Amino acid sequence: MKPVRAKVSQSGRLSIPASFRKAMGIDLGGDVVIELNGREIRIRTVDEVIAQAQALASRLTAGKPEASVDAFLAERRREAERE
Repeated sequence: MKPVRAKVSQSGRLSIPASFRKAMGIDLGGDVVIELNGREIRIRTVDEVIAQAQALASRLTAGKPEASVDAFLAERRREAERE
């Protein structure tokens, strides 16, 4: 998608062009995550950020059944029973 020029309003608001919102799947009133990376501003959907975090967690816990939430909760239950 080719770049477009936009203006920041007096109140600091920036409108995202409809074509960009449509391409990203951002609905009006939808939540996004805004990151500053050096001198660039990055806007991602919350769903995209969650999916990335889940993929990272999956890679980090792959092949480690003791690293699952279920295993963690089971261990906490065992500890509570011993107290």
